[in-house]
Amino acid sequence: MFEGPDYPKSLKEDQFDLWLEEGRSKKINYELMLVIWDSFEEKYAPVYVENRSECASYEPYGDSTKTETVIAIYDLYSEARISFF
Repeated sequence: MFEGPDYPKSLKEDQFDLWLEEGRSKKINYELMLVIWDSFEEKYAPVYVENRSECASYEPYGDSTKTETVIAIYDLYSEARISFF
């Protein structure tokens, strides 16, 4: 996943699937999973949020000077990719 010149590194689909399962199994009712790129650690990480308004504190990859930026947003239950707003 996330292969090509638009992404900093590829992500194994097995890891992505584990993150989805982890987010669904949490006691807090998370709705979304953000796939974050940490430019300092040079790796991806999941961030789970309860609603879309919580995404506002993150900036999209390529548009920020922060070390953590959003690569993609997914609905935890439908697994559909959501546009960054």
